[in-house]
Amino acid sequence: MKNKNKRITKKKSTGANHDQALREQLVALLKGGGAHVHFMDALDGFPEAKRGTFVEGLAHTGWQLIEHVRIAQWDIVEFSRDAKHVSPGFPEGYWPKTPVPPDQAAWQKSVEAFQQDLEEMIKLVNNPKTDLYMVIPHGDGQTILRQALLLADHNAYHLGQLIDLRRALGAWPES
Repeated sequence: MKNKNKRITKKKSTGANHDQALREQLVALLKGGGAHVHFMDALDGFPEAKRGTFVEGLAHTGWQLIEHVRIAQWDIVEFSRDAKHVSPGFPEGYWPKTPVPPDQAAWQKSVEAFQQDLEEMIKLVNNPKTDLYMVIPHGDGQTILRQALLLADHNAYHLGQLIDLRRALGAWPES
């Protein structure tokens, strides 16, 4: 009977707890893997000979997809942190000029830049000095929160295309 009268107290949540929880969730979303494979897993083992191959019914090659995602992600990150950043022309500036990577080094450079820019957005989101809700002064209503969600959404969309392409090429582990 003693336990019945015992008062149960809940730990009060603070704004700081909510802020940290949001940052952690955003980072998890940016890294991927919750509802789908990680982006890097989709690139791992992509056959060099098939990186510039079109498949009937699919709009882009592997090179076009990774390079597009890299460019768009770079643009989102730079816009988020640099008032002097100038975005490429749309849509031509967001896609590579050719469907085939110029060489193996170009593919690797694109993959590494993708990883670096993703880490930069994660650093921005994790920085407690970053106000996720403040309107970016040089934008037209965007916030860092919106930019992080946009980046995660864009990457996830093209990740699906990349996996579809690999399956159609017979280059996905489950194929």
